Amino acid sequence: MSKQVLKVDGIDVFYGTSQALFGLSFDVQQGETLALLGRNGAGKSTTMKSVAGVIPARKGTVTLHNRVVTGKAAHLIARAGVGYVPEDRQIFPDLTVEDNLTIAVKKGANGEDDWSVDRVYDMLPLLKPLRERLGGQLSGGEQQMLTVGRSLMGNPDVLLLDEPSEGLAPIMVQKIDDLIQSLRKMGKTIVLAEQNLHFCLGLADRAVVIDKGKDVFCGTISELNANAEIKQRYLSV
Repeated sequence: MSKQVLKVDGIDVFYGTSQALFGLSFDVQQGETLALLGRNGAGKSTTMKSVAGVIPARKGTVTLHNRVVTGKAAHLIARAGVGYVPEDRQIFPDLTVEDNLTIAVKKGANGEDDWSVDRVYDMLPLLKPLRERLGGQLSGGEQQMLTVGRSLMGNPDVLLLDEPSEGLAPIMVQKIDDLIQSLRKMGKTIVLAEQNLHFCLGLADRAVVIDKGKDVFCGTISELNANAEIKQRYLSV
């Protein structure tokens, strides 16, 4: 029987007085890749930020390994085991690739110390010859790889990937796909926010479709792919 790693239960999230999420719920099992799908502005990034503690939920709960983390500071949620790869990457442009990685070193919630700089380079060989290059001199795809590597340096239990393929050249999208496949084979638990259903078809086990801040579908990727009404109504497919 699979073990639940993350549970989001009925969260409401606001930006000031404007409500962005309305009772959103989903769960993620250990070793599973869950896709959060929806059009631009549907609430996917807000969901990721809320789970990571960047924007706290005003109502509802976020539970990590059966421990409520709702309302905790983002750095405490990171220490508890959440690795967040934001949509806008947020690397340090004036630091080298290697410094961007080493600055993020921390043990996992239970003392895990599985990831080193060398292991990240093995997983992301594209970065190794760029180790002395400044982050601001990298291409968008290289920065995306660096952001994922930086998150892995914190030994997370669950990895939140927010729009990892957005704005990248097709060859880099394929490299991101290959990276996620490798992480899945390692048994990593992943939440993947994407607009692109086709990108998720071979990556995710299940999907949650979000529209106007609400979860409107939850099921396997196969069930979603067979549901023409949901795809047409909410994903423009």
